[in-house]
Formats: sequence, C-alpha cells, structure tokens
Amino acid sequence: MEVRHRKYLLRILVYIIGLLFLAFGVAFSINSGLGVSPVNSLPYVISVITGVELGTMVIIVFSFYIFVQILVLRRQFKWINLTQLVFATIFGYFTNFAKMIVGDFAIPTYPGKLIMLAISIVIVAIGISLYVDASLVNMPMEGMVGAINEKIFKNKTFADVKVILDTTVVIIGIGLSLVFLGEVEGIREGTIICALVVGKLMKPMQKRIYPIVEKICF
Repeated sequence: MEVRHRKYLLRILVYIIGLLFLAFGVAFSINSGLGVSPVNSLPYVISVITGVELGTMVIIVFSFYIFVQILVLRRQFKWINLTQLVFATIFGYFTNFAKMIVGDFAIPTYPGKLIMLAISIVIVAIGISLYVDASLVNMPMEGMVGAINEKIFKNKTFADVKVILDTTVVIIGIGLSLVFLGEVEGIREGTIICALVVGKLMKPMQKRIYPIVEKICF
C-alpha cells in the first residue's frame, strides 16, 4: 500500500512539473511577441483588457471551463473532476512565477522572435507530455472538450472537437481584443504555428518521456 501511495504522489509530482514547464512555455510565447497558444489566448487577452495578472485570469477562465463541464454533463459530471480547479490554480500561480523569472527577456529581430517561439513550443510540448503521461485528470480545456464531445458532437473525434473549441476561443479573443483594445493583442501567426506544431512534436517526445514516467510512477 505504501508503494502504491508513493507512486500516486510521484504521478502528482510529474503532473505539477508538467504544469511548470507549460507555464514557462507561456512566458516565452508572450515574450516572443508572435502570439500565445490557443488555450491561453483568451485569458491573455482578458488580462490585457482588465489589467488583472495573467495567472489570476487563467484561474478564472479555466474555472468557467469547469462550470461548462458541469452544465453539459449534469448528473454525469464526476466530482473528482473538480480537482481540475486545484491544478488550474497551481498553473495560474506558475504562470505568474514564470513571467516573473523570464521577465522582459526577448531576442530582437523577427528571426529572434521565431527562436523564442520555438523554445516556447518545445517547452509546452514537454509540459503537456508530462501531465498527460501522469494520467490523473484533464486540464479544464481538455475536460470541456471531452464533455462537449460526449454530449453534443457525438459523431466527431476528440481531436476534431478540440480544433473547433480552440478556434472558437481564439475568435472570441480576437473579438474582445478588437472591441476593447482597438487591435488584435496576443494572437498572431505564433498562435497558429503553436496549434499546428505542438501536437506533432508531442508524438516523438512521448516515445522518450512516457517510458521514464511509467518506470517512475507506475
């Protein structure tokens, strides 16, 4: 039993380390100036509009995603999934921490921005691979995708629904940005590149990362 508990705690630790990597990926993408990832685009835009710290806005927006899951699944919502709120809160604090550490670091010129974006994509892919391989709970966005896939878009795959929701979130972010800021903020070509590349980069990464996580945590 003690070994089982230790393994479970190690899975939680790996999940949290994954969130830390993800937070640093967000910080690098912001400093690249080429746009943040789709899942973080809405919290970022609202953060710029309101002046609220990005990490705090991540917690608020991700909490809304959990609320959507409850509305969609109703009685089928598993209350263990409320732990998503715990991890979303941790991720929010990590995001503020990562922004503080990275500070204003940026590489000048457009090629330099692309290098920053590439660093961001690699770090994000590592982070997602770690928390996915830990096999605990989905992050709120993925949880919302799963709920909507199960109840509304039953004839579509999870990946298809994720593309639909990612696109919807980005469009909402662009709309809010134009209305309140008069220009598109935080959503650029890097947002599209991130959406297209991260998933593909995860496949070779998981071939290396998962055996290590499996050996340590399972």
